[in-house]
Amino acid sequence: MTASPPPSTRTAASSPPAPTPASAEAGALLAAIDMGSNSFRLEIGQIDRGQYRRLDYIKETVRLGGGLDAEGMLTEEAALRGLACLARFAERLRSFRPGQVRAVATQTLREARNRNAFLRRAETVLGHPIEVISGREEARLIYVGVARLMPPGDGRRLVVDIGGRSTEMILGEGRTPLQAESFQIGSVSLSLRFFGDGRYTETAFRRAQVAAGAELEEALETFAPSRWQEALGSSGTVGAVSQLLVANGVSDGTITPEGLRWCMERCLRAGRAERLDLPGLKEDRKAVLGGGLSILYTLATHFGIVALQPARGALRQGVIFDLQDRLHGSLDSEHPHDMRDDSVLQMQLRFGIDRVQAERVQTVARNLHASLAPQAQLEAQRELDWACALHEMGMMVSHHDHHRHSAYLLGHVDAPGFSQSQQRRLADMVMGQRGGLRKLDEQLREETFALQVMCLRLAVILCHARNLPTLSALTASRHGRTVVLSMESSWAEAHPRTLYLLREEQAIWERSEIFRLSLRTRT
Repeated sequence: MTASPPPSTRTAASSPPAPTPASAEAGALLAAIDMGSNSFRLEIGQIDRGQYRRLDYIKETVRLGGGLDAEGMLTEEAALRGLACLARFAERLRSFRPGQVRAVATQTLREARNRNAFLRRAETVLGHPIEVISGREEARLIYVGVARLMPPGDGRRLVVDIGGRSTEMILGEGRTPLQAESFQIGSVSLSLRFFGDGRYTETAFRRAQVAAGAELEEALETFAPSRWQEALGSSGTVGAVSQLLVANGVSDGTITPEGLRWCMERCLRAGRAERLDLPGLKEDRKAVLGGGLSILYTLATHFGIVALQPARGALRQGVIFDLQDRLHGSLDSEHPHDMRDDSVLQMQLRFGIDRVQAERVQTVARNLHASLAPQAQLEAQRELDWACALHEMGMMVSHHDHHRHSAYLLGHVDAPGFSQSQQRRLADMVMGQRGGLRKLDEQLREETFALQVMCLRLAVILCHARNLPTLSALTASRHGRTVVLSMESSWAEAHPRTLYLLREEQAIWERSEIFRLSLRTRT
C-alpha cells in the first residue's frame, strides 16, 4: 500500500524551469529550505536590483517536532515523514547547483540526540548540505527576512516568531537586529504537553500560559514595551491566528489580547480540537492551536503587546537574502566577505586573540592549501582561514591545552552567520591543530577536512616562533596519500627547532595512516 503524502500547500507566481548553469552564475534563482518543527518549507525566489520576487513556494506539514520521544530521540516514523518531504523538494531542485540552495534545520534537530544519523540520510535524499542553526542565528535570519520585505518603520521593532518547538524574539531597527533570543517553547511542544489528549479546558490553557511565562520571563526587561514602537509577528502561528480573526470578522488581521481571548473561548466551547470548526482555520492547524494561542496570549500580556501585526517575511526569506550576501561576497575571489567574517573579527577582539600571529598562520596555511588542494571549493579555503584566525582563542582561558579550550569556545559561542554544523566543523579543525590525531578519527576520513587540518598544523609549526617563515624556501606538493614538504637546506639548517617539530609531526601522520608526511631538503 502506498501512503498518501502529508498535507501540503503550494503557491507559484509562475512555474519556472530549473535554472541553467548560466542563470545560476548570474544569481537569478535562489532556494531556501526551512526544516521547521511543524512544517518543512521550500521557497524559490529572485532578487533583482534589491527587489524580492517569490517564484515558487511549497509547504508540507511534517510534524518533525512531534516525533521526539522521551529520550530526545527522533522516531523512525517522524524521520520517514521528513525524508519523504525532502525527496519531493529534491525533485523540484534537481537542476539547482549547490551554491543556489541553502537548507537549514531548527529546534527539533537542535534537540534530537540522533540528529547526525538523520542528517546523513536527509542530505543523501535532498542532495544538498543541511545546516543546523542555533536559536539566535534563527532569530537573526527571521529578522533579516522581515526587515527586507516590510516597509521601513518608524523607530524600533519587536519581531516575534512562534515555531513548533521554539519562539524567537528580536528587537531591531531598520535592517539591523539589535537583540535576538530564542526560547525553547513552541506551538507543537506546548500543545503536546497540555493539549495532548485533544481537549480544550480552562485549566489546560492556564497551565500552558504559566509554562510559557516561565520560559519567557527572563526576557521581560530586554523586550520591554518601552524599548520598541511596533510589534510584528512572523510565520505560521501568527499567520494562522491572523487569518482566523479576519475570516470571523473579529479584526482586520491584527492580533490583540481581545482577539486571542475570543479564539480561546471558541476552543473552550468546542471542547475538543476535532470539533473546532471555524472559518479560516485549516485542518492541520487544529492540533497545535492551543499551544500557539497560549504563547501569543502570554506574549501579549507579559510584554505589553496591544497590537501584533502579521509581517511579510520569515526565516526562509532571511535565508535567501543571507545566501545572496554570501554569493555576492564570494564574487571577489581575492577578498570574499560576508557576515561570518564580521563574526570572526568580533571573536578575535572579544577573546583577545593575537591577530598578527593569526595572520601569519593564515598566510602559511593558505599557501600550503593552495598547493595541496588547488581545486578546492572556496568554502573550504574560507573555513581554513577562519580556523587560523581563531585557533588561539582558548589562550584567554589557559595556555595549557589551549587548543581544547579554543575548540570548546568555538563550538559553543554565538557567531552570527555560522550554522551550528559549520561551527562544529571549525571547532574540530581547531582541536586538531596540535597533539595526536586519534581524537578526530571519524572526521579525518573526509579528505577535504584532513587536508585542512594538515595545513593548519603545519602552519602552526612553521610559525611557532611567532614570526613568518621565508615562504620561498618552502614548497608543498601532494602525490596520492603522501604530502611532501620540501625545504631549502640552508633554511632547514637555520631552523633546527622547527625541523625537530616537523619530524615529530611526520611521525604523528605516519601513525594515523590517513596521509603520509614526507620531509625533503633541497640545495
